[in-house]
Amino acid sequence: MQAQTPEQQQQSLWIRSSTHSQRDATSEEEREDEDEAFSFGSTLSAFRAKEEQIERKKMEIRERVFARLGRVEEESKTLAMIRKELEAVLDPTRKEVLAMRKKIDMVNRELKLLSQNCLKKEKEYIQAREAFDDKNREKALLVSRLMEAVSESERLRMKKLEELSKTMDSIR
Repeated sequence: MQAQTPEQQQQSLWIRSSTHSQRDATSEEEREDEDEAFSFGSTLSAFRAKEEQIERKKMEIRERVFARLGRVEEESKTLAMIRKELEAVLDPTRKEVLAMRKKIDMVNRELKLLSQNCLKKEKEYIQAREAFDDKNREKALLVSRLMEAVSESERLRMKKLEELSKTMDSIR
């Protein structure tokens, strides 16, 4: 049986004492009515006790949820900062790589034009061939620089990603 409030205990005692004193004078039918009333009072008391228990549990869960929300907000701020740092890692090297790729594309177009000019004009062949060779060397140099830039970019990004990973691990 559930714990009863003092008011519920008094009501229960009153019902019991009045039931005992009147039993002798009442008929069997009246005794059944009283038993039903007593049973209803007990059920009502049990229901109220359950409601109070549910309300306490609800408040406890609400407090835990608010505590976790605070931690989630702090971790969200940390993750936002990490995201900004990650974007900063990608931007500087990306611009440099794109600029070199544009230069390589431009040199490729010039090479194509020079190659076509070599075929058209035999007299200018030697000059065009030298220009072609110069552009090929320039292209090789740019490709070499691009590879260095990409390698450096990858190294820096991996280093930053490892730092961010350590930061994420420390959050846990």
